[in-house]
Amino acid sequence: MKASIRTARGGWLPFLLCALAAVLAPPGLAADFKIIVPAAPGGGWEQLGRAVQASLQAGKLADRVQGSNAAGAGGTIGLAQLINNSKGDPGTLMVSGKGMVSAIYINKSPVTLANVTPIARLTGEYEVLVVPASSNLKSMADLLAAYKANPGAVSWAGGLAGGVDQLTAGMIIQAIGGESSKFNYVAFGSGGEVLAQTLGGHVTVGLGGYNEFAAQITAGKLRALAITSDKRLPGVNVPTLKEQGINVEFVNWRGLMAAPGITDAQRAELVKTVAQMVKTPQWKATLEKDGWLDLYMGGDEFKAYVDTEQKNVLSLVTALGLVKK
Repeated sequence: MKASIRTARGGWLPFLLCALAAVLAPPGLAADFKIIVPAAPGGGWEQLGRAVQASLQAGKLADRVQGSNAAGAGGTIGLAQLINNSKGDPGTLMVSGKGMVSAIYINKSPVTLANVTPIARLTGEYEVLVVPASSNLKSMADLLAAYKANPGAVSWAGGLAGGVDQLTAGMIIQAIGGESSKFNYVAFGSGGEVLAQTLGGHVTVGLGGYNEFAAQITAGKLRALAITSDKRLPGVNVPTLKEQGINVEFVNWRGLMAAPGITDAQRAELVKTVAQMVKTPQWKATLEKDGWLDLYMGGDEFKAYVDTEQKNVLSLVTALGLVKK
């Protein structure tokens, strides 16, 4: 009896054609993604989430990408949402970064980055220390001399307590042999407030991402004392901490985490999809437009990096007195 393909309604041909289409479809093309932004609208994490959304779609790596905000507690509310609501779901990603690592310890979060699936580090920003142009502090040597003479009289202004700005200041204090748990850190709710207070001369020194102060530095209204990169950045005439004898390097990285409980194959596909995304013209144009550093690191390398970051940040926030031993 000859083999045949049934073509009647409900027969095998439609099924075979659908199956063949699924096999031949490019990986990730038919995927739907949800991106959790663990912060309120308008910040750096949301900007990254939107950039990922646009790049995945422009690169035809996803059909639909939806974003949602889950703000609070330094990102740990969004982290808990990813872990508790999306276990085993390869279609949900969450924006994360160095600030979340410290928030986990400071807020005594019951969930940590050890509970998620690291996919890729995408971008980063170096911290810069700035003073008003009228300040008599001309270099880091001047700032540190003032600190050593009277630690309490030197105010270090930055974002929320326990965030990347305070971590940066704490590392500098540690590096020069000061008491990292006892320095005058003044926390503000936004980079705009830090900028205003620094320009007004109400604080000794302001800390933040370079892009937050770049326009005022270029205009000559702020003097940049140092940047936390390992070497000078192209087109940025700001000395590093290291070249001024302070052995501190710090980058505020941002990346993507996936839900726990996904399979190795699903993780590999996500890593591959994001690796393809960072090569798209849309993504490269976004990096250029927003002045983001391309710090892409994927897969196992990024997982090892996150493991090391958790240990280093825990040690630092403990030394700063933000977490009790």
